[in-house]
Amino acid sequence: MATQQETVDLILERIQAAWDVSARKMFGEYGVYCDGKVVALVCDDQLFVKPTAGGRAFIGEVEEAPPYPGGKDWFLISEGEWDEPGWLADLVRITARELPVPKPKKGRKK
Repeated sequence: MATQQETVDLILERIQAAWDVSARKMFGEYGVYCDGKVVALVCDDQLFVKPTAGGRAFIGEVEEAPPYPGGKDWFLISEGEWDEPGWLADLVRITARELPVPKPKKGRKK
């Protein structure tokens, strides 16, 4: 089951205070970006936040699950926690701060 656009729009609305956030469609699901860094995935209408030490400390007791079959575990954020936009934006900010800046893409060889 692919993620609905409405779910992604709701999540982006809730985390808009977390700097520059956006989402891109990826293989029928979505990657959530903060300042150009992938901080979360939305798969099957569920929110998975990239695991970081700061995120784990902020969340406390966290549920982890793979966002797709064969994937590594990410933090699974329940829909009830989506209703706390300040909390969710803070988690995204903390996560983005700990992630490295993406490497620039190399151009194609001709």
